[in-house]
Amino acid sequence: MLLESKMSAGSHPYTLLKLALKSFKVLLSVRCVAKSLFSCVLKTTLRLTGETDKATDACFVRAPAGALTCEAADTLSCLMAGGSEELVSRVIRVKVRDGDGFRFPVTVAVPFCVRHRSGHREVAVKVVDEEERVSYIAPATTEEVHGGQKGCFAEVKVYSLGIFAVVSRPKREMYNVPRKGLSLKIPMDPRICLDYLPGSFTAPVMAQTMVQPVDAVLLAAVKSRNDAYESVVSASPLLHLTHPKSQPLRRPLTITLPCPPSYEKKEGKRRKERKAHQVGAPGDPSIPSGKTRILGAYLRSNETSNELLVVLGSRDKQWTVLEKIVTRNQKNGLVSFDLIENFDRLLAVRLLSPLQPCRLIALAEELEASACRHPVTVVLRRGRGDPHGVLLAALPSRDLDWELNRLRAAGGAVETSSEISLCEGDQLLLRFSGNITSTAFTQSNTSEESHERLTFHCQRRNELLVRLTEVDPFGNYSSPCYKGTALFYRVTRAELERRGDKAVPRDAKLLADPVCKLPLSLPKKARVIHRPVAARVKISEEAEPLSDALLLWLSGELSPEETSLLVSSLRLSRSAARLVKLRSRDSPSEQAFRVLAMWRRALPAVTCHPKASQLAGSLGRIGRPDLAREVLLREAELSEGKKF
Repeated sequence: MLLESKMSAGSHPYTLLKLALKSFKVLLSVRCVAKSLFSCVLKTTLRLTGETDKATDACFVRAPAGALTCEAADTLSCLMAGGSEELVSRVIRVKVRDGDGFRFPVTVAVPFCVRHRSGHREVAVKVVDEEERVSYIAPATTEEVHGGQKGCFAEVKVYSLGIFAVVSRPKREMYNVPRKGLSLKIPMDPRICLDYLPGSFTAPVMAQTMVQPVDAVLLAAVKSRNDAYESVVSASPLLHLTHPKSQPLRRPLTITLPCPPSYEKKEGKRRKERKAHQVGAPGDPSIPSGKTRILGAYLRSNETSNELLVVLGSRDKQWTVLEKIVTRNQKNGLVSFDLIENFDRLLAVRLLSPLQPCRLIALAEELEASACRHPVTVVLRRGRGDPHGVLLAALPSRDLDWELNRLRAAGGAVETSSEISLCEGDQLLLRFSGNITSTAFTQSNTSEESHERLTFHCQRRNELLVRLTEVDPFGNYSSPCYKGTALFYRVTRAELERRGDKAVPRDAKLLADPVCKLPLSLPKKARVIHRPVAARVKISEEAEPLSDALLLWLSGELSPEETSLLVSSLRLSRSAARLVKLRSRDSPSEQAFRVLAMWRRALPAVTCHPKASQLAGSLGRIGRPDLAREVLLREAELSEGKKF
């Protein structure tokens, strides 16, 4: 355009050439600036600080290279999922390096994996900023390759940094109710219908609905825990409705919910229909004329149920039985009713017999709580080559068989606990009893923060590697191995609080009884005991007075009566005397020698003890002073000979 204006003015060709070169330089500089701006927002792969170089340990950020850091914050995973949410990714902290700054927005892609998909749930990225403000962002989920890693990624564009995690939560449907009314089928469950009459609100309002399924397995589990719910046939999904509190309903809202009748009664009616269809004839008085070919459809369309229908509503977390509401049976197990007040949650229950309102309210609370609880089994796997290393895992019961096969294939003995009930984000605090503990607890202080914890997430692998050691190496002396017990205490999310980058119990001293126990054992190993060098003992001939030769001579000089008196004088026991007589029944001299040897053996082994004098005194008391003098003389001669 610049060239055309100059050419129209009739400028010189040299001037036109200069203008062309100047325009080319301007275009080239603009292109270089654009290229530099593009290079500033190239995708950067951030590895988790302190983790291995696995591809799964990374997040992907579009930001200037080197401006951000990424850390693993899995210790806060128990606080990232609340209510009906389920964690499906690692917890990642992204922050700016010291002294670095850049302009927002920043695009963050977090890898995640959803094991159990449902049409009632959706995926969202939960962000907790530095001021602990929580926000949810609907991500652009893609299945592609980032940095050599193929999988599902939740990509969001954020204007603040903090802690990121991908959660699965109940799907929410936002809709606008105009003044002319609205008939809406919920996309999560098309059987649920909301009919707003014209003029239901004085002005157009925005409303939100959410569906929480109540399947037959969940209802059967609740009924098995309380016999009072035996008359409950079925229950509808839990419907969450959010209307503006400033806009009350001016006209009734018709709600249709699925609440199927009793299966046995339905099957009985179908059998009757088939039988009537087989034996039915035009002349049968029980069948109207002209209805022979469509008899089955005719009976189904006019079937009625004698079962009772009850509707419960919740407002401000308080359930009540809506007794003034009239419920209507529809086809295909649907029920409908008119609502004239705003309620947060609604539930329809089909009964065989009436239940008290307090029982119905307890049933609604139990169903709502059980929808967030999961049956869990704690598994312990011992290492094949390393008995001191054990793997602990909290596995949902629905995945138990597959996970047990995987653990057994890895090698090692596997033990399972009894089934327990856990909610998303609950922790199992690990403690030990007996003669086995963990090396982490012995090396650190004994505070509650040093205990190992196993955080449960129903859609992630919950595993903990523990190193075991014995408390007393000389304990369990009567057993070939050391024995102990692993105790697991349940800590709910409400009992946890954030302290820095960790979630710890508010008061660990108020823990209840352990929810499960697992036995532990460690093999004993041969120990080399370093004993001190024994003191050298100098053997002296003087330490053994009254030699055998002297006792043999003396035994030949004693009669049997004198031997009996000597036993009493030397204060030998009666059992010792009887033993001597049994061993030497035929030889009196041998009996006397054994008596004297037994008495000498019982004396203390010290050189200063007057053994010869004591024996001489006893001989004098039995009337043989001559033998006493002879014993003293011979003992003296023997001592002098040894000294010489």
